[in-house]
This record gives sequence, C-alpha cells and structure tokens, in this order.
Amino acid sequence: MTDALASVADLPGVAEAVADARKAVDRLLGHRILRRRSAEVSTESALRGARASAVLEGASVTLDELRTTEHPSDPVVQGSLRVSAEIGALAETWRQAPRQVLARLHVLVAADAVDAEALGRPRAEGKPSTDPLGLGDAPPPDAVAARLDQLSALLTEPTKAPALVVAAIVHGELAVLRPFGWGDGIVARAAQRLTLVARGFDPKSLTAPETGHAELSGAYGEALRGYAAGGADGVAAWVAHCADATAAAARDSQAICEALMRG
Repeated sequence: MTDALASVADLPGVAEAVADARKAVDRLLGHRILRRRSAEVSTESALRGARASAVLEGASVTLDELRTTEHPSDPVVQGSLRVSAEIGALAETWRQAPRQVLARLHVLVAADAVDAEALGRPRAEGKPSTDPLGLGDAPPPDAVAARLDQLSALLTEPTKAPALVVAAIVHGELAVLRPFGWGDGIVARAAQRLTLVARGFDPKSLTAPETGHAELSGAYGEALRGYAAGGADGVAAWVAHCADATAAAARDSQAICEALMRG
C-alpha cells in the first residue's frame, strides 16, 4: 500500500523544517518548570491559541480581553474559546474516528453562528462559505465529501510520516475544502493541534500552532494558496510553513515558562 503521507515527508525542504520544529519543541519540553506547572503552561497556551485562531478568522480581540469575564461576545471568539478548551478531551477519538471529531469541532465553533440543523453537517450545494484568507471559491460539496473520505482514511491508516507532516496535511485539506461553510479555519487549526497531541508530538498540548500561524500571518494565506494549487512545491512550502509556525509556537510557550519562573 502506498504511504501518501510519507511521500509528502520526502519532498524537498520538508525534513529540515520538521527537524527544526522538533528541536524547538524539545527545548520547550526540557524546561524545568514543566515538572510542576505544565498544566498552567497548557492553559495559557490554549488561551493564546484561541485568541490567535479567532484573529486569523477575522475577529478583533486581545489576550487581556479574553482574561476578563466580559470578553467580546463575537461568535468567532466564543467558538474559538470552546474549541481550544476541548482539544485534550478529543485526542483519543481523533485517532479512531476523525469525521466524528470534525463534526464535534464544528458544533463547538459554530454554536452561536449557524442554525442548529447545520451544526456539524457538511455544507449543502449552493450554501456559501466564509473566506477570511482569500482562498477563492470553495470546492463543491461532492468534491469535499470525497476528499474528506480520503483524509479520514489517511488518518486511520499506518504511516511513516512525522506527526507534523500529518498535521500540516490535515490543516491544509480542511482549510482549503471549507467543509462546513462557517468557522472552517478554526476547525482546521484545531485539527492540526489535535493531530500533534494525538500522535505524541506534543502530548500535553503545551504549544499552540495557531499562535505561530498568527505570528507568520503574512505567509499563512499565501502558503495555503500554494497548497490548494496542488503542486509538489506548494505542498512542500505549506508543510514547511506549518513547521515554522510550530517552532514559533514553541518559542512562545518557552516565554510562558520563563514568565512563570520569574513569578
């Protein structure tokens, strides 16, 4: 059987970018404060990730606002917070039933934004999809269904590809397909993080790749458009971007650790 994800890992530049991200995460995991305060780092990382993902989806919100009891009622912000809070609880199911988890993620994201009958359900023919990154027209529902089936199959089959490569492909596919029509970017970024947790790259969810994508936001949309084009160069550049974003997220979490050390 062909290992399609391993083939992606062999594309030029991918191995080096993945190795650099792995080193950055390993440096974080070696921080001594994690021996006793890893839960605090995970919590702060989740908050920062939620904020970053909401901003990438078009919201305007600061971390200080999220820390208050009166943070914005923007449905994008609320949905991003709900998703970020449930990442850990979904990791085990993600390994076995990714389609089920994707539906759950959309329910969490869109609870305040779409009709109840549309929650967790793929968008129907003729239904619009939001496009905060300027990716252009979304694929038609029948193409989306076929590619989601392929993605689910890839996620439940063995692969020699590194977790970060798998996570990048998951993110890229969902962001390009926009399967639900609203909040798809938040779902895609959450699925990337879920993959890194579920596949042991960052089992305690100490890093928030969403923060890295936000930090590199100037390249984020461009890298996704390259992935959507489907060529090997575009796919390799997208995976490298995801690796760079993960490394940036690890540095952000390292800063969280240092702040906790200083008290």
